Amino acid sequence: MSNPLAPANISSTSAIILSSSKRFLRPKSLLVMAALLTLTGCSNSQNESDDNVNSEATATKASETAENNTAATDDDNVLRIGTEGAYAPFNYTNADGTLGGFDVDIANAVCADLHMTCEIIAQDWDGIIPGLKAGKYDAIVAAMSVTPERAKQVAFTDPYFSNALVFLAKKDSSFDPANSSDINAHSIAAQRSTISSQWLENAYPKANMKLYDTLSNAFLDLGSGRVDAMISDKLPALEWLGSPSGSNYVLKGDEIDINDNFAIAVRPNDEALREKINKSLANLKSNGTYDKINQKYFAVPENAAPTEATSTESVADNAAQ
Repeated sequence: MSNPLAPANISSTSAIILSSSKRFLRPKSLLVMAALLTLTGCSNSQNESDDNVNSEATATKASETAENNTAATDDDNVLRIGTEGAYAPFNYTNADGTLGGFDVDIANAVCADLHMTCEIIAQDWDGIIPGLKAGKYDAIVAAMSVTPERAKQVAFTDPYFSNALVFLAKKDSSFDPANSSDINAHSIAAQRSTISSQWLENAYPKANMKLYDTLSNAFLDLGSGRVDAMISDKLPALEWLGSPSGSNYVLKGDEIDINDNFAIAVRPNDEALREKINKSLANLKSNGTYDKINQKYFAVPENAAPTEATSTESVADNAAQ
């Protein structure tokens, strides 16, 4: 873009006057007057140009300010939520591409309680915290366990769900998680970068783990017989056991209580939003909304009962061996 304040070329009028003065040797006074008139004309023209530029700049700035204020007002009423969309029943992607699940219903209920509009965005698990830190969304509602490592990167709300771990295998499998030798002798599926895989790796470093980017792919390999067993959060396991793919599988041993709580994550500097969500979660629990959502997703299928009655303590004791 050209600069409207750049020095202009000498006008043709001034050129003619100067040329004439040289030809006819007019007195110096006439030359001085001509020069003054020329400079005065240029100055007035320049001032008018400056006024026009300043007016246009002011109008443009006012227009941009109005647009920014409108956008800010709109954004203030929208809560952008990141979720995985591949961790049923907590979050999943429907056939039409929409997102559903316990997390999605909780997120929508929080937004409704805050009188805000939810904008829910699907994000692969490995990139879900980086997406929050980059400002892609304002909060994460994705069955995320509270851990010291994650707490260094995000700020967690109060827990909205307590989780336990379980082992799954075929009904006729001899796999017994109460025996550490059994765990080390079998291939075991788990989702990468989750509490399940971390617990198994720490408790049984010699275990033959098969890690998957999504829980769905881990269940797929379990159902196809490419792995012998699987460790998972309890409720996704119950969801899969209630499906046709999981009809020949059961829980093995007792559930493992690892004091695992799910919470909503926000950016560390967004304390105001964290407090708002905490108040909303308390409202949902006190007015019965939370219980309705919980009952919608967490019915236990008949075939989910463990085949072996091993206790949490026995699993933990064997893990320490």
